Amino acid sequence: MKLFLYCILFFVLLSYQETNAQVYFKTEYITSSSYRGEKEDNLHAKGNLKVIQGGFRVPLSLKMDENKRPTVWAIGCSGAHATMDNKKLPKELCPSKMLNLQFGLIHSRPLNAKWSMLATVGAGLYMDNDNLSKASWNNVLGQGGVIFIRHLRPNLDLGAGVALSNTFGFPMILPAFYLTWNLEGRYDVKVSFVDAIRVSAGMHLNKYLKLSLIAEMNGILALTEKDGKDMYFTQQYVIVGLQPEITIAKSLSLAATAGITPVRSAFYSKRSLKELFSDDDESDPYFKLGFYCSLGLTWKF
Repeated sequence: MKLFLYCILFFVLLSYQETNAQVYFKTEYITSSSYRGEKEDNLHAKGNLKVIQGGFRVPLSLKMDENKRPTVWAIGCSGAHATMDNKKLPKELCPSKMLNLQFGLIHSRPLNAKWSMLATVGAGLYMDNDNLSKASWNNVLGQGGVIFIRHLRPNLDLGAGVALSNTFGFPMILPAFYLTWNLEGRYDVKVSFVDAIRVSAGMHLNKYLKLSLIAEMNGILALTEKDGKDMYFTQQYVIVGLQPEITIAKSLSLAATAGITPVRSAFYSKRSLKELFSDDDESDPYFKLGFYCSLGLTWKF
């Protein structure tokens, strides 16, 4: 599950790499499930998760080349608010609220017929409460990266580069990866490893309705201080479900998802590179299987 934390820290801005302007809103709910921690006195604890998120992307300039690949400058902004109704679970093990706010500048350009470059720079505020008056520099994360993308096929892009972040309290460079693969038609398959890990297989029932089976990793992050040490808290969850998507108008769509979260990890950890790549994921506290539902609205213009 720490693989997804890597995605949160370094790829959150890449969700804005498309060229069109977009506004989206989404709400998620995971039903209450049992918590499994490291201590026996937490065996009867349980909790749910409610997330409200939204954002926008606006191109500042756009120019297409002869291969119909864009040179684009864009800005993106997003926010997420999470509420956990925890029972018999101390706040020092799992906060009741979290807030994420992010802003970034994105630049993409073709280098030649087979290669493109994607660069991002931005910052985010990641809190284990929703009181902005308590925000400090300890909650701020700077992010940036450059990825070189190889267009292997019209429907397959693979890229690699570097990401820069102060996740561990000081600027640090780590490898970054990029993958998108699409099969489109009446039946379509999409695989994406950009700002998260997503796999979907869908069927267009008509021009207004599409039905997909999806698998996705998602989550929310907080940077904080605990016992005098710099820490991060994350809730990471896997989603498996059925998603009908309705096209209301040419640029407006509504998607609903119903399914399960087989596991939802929820833990504090030190802000250190050693902790991120440690092999003790099995001991991380987590919530057991819960039912999942979401509703999202997207407007492209």
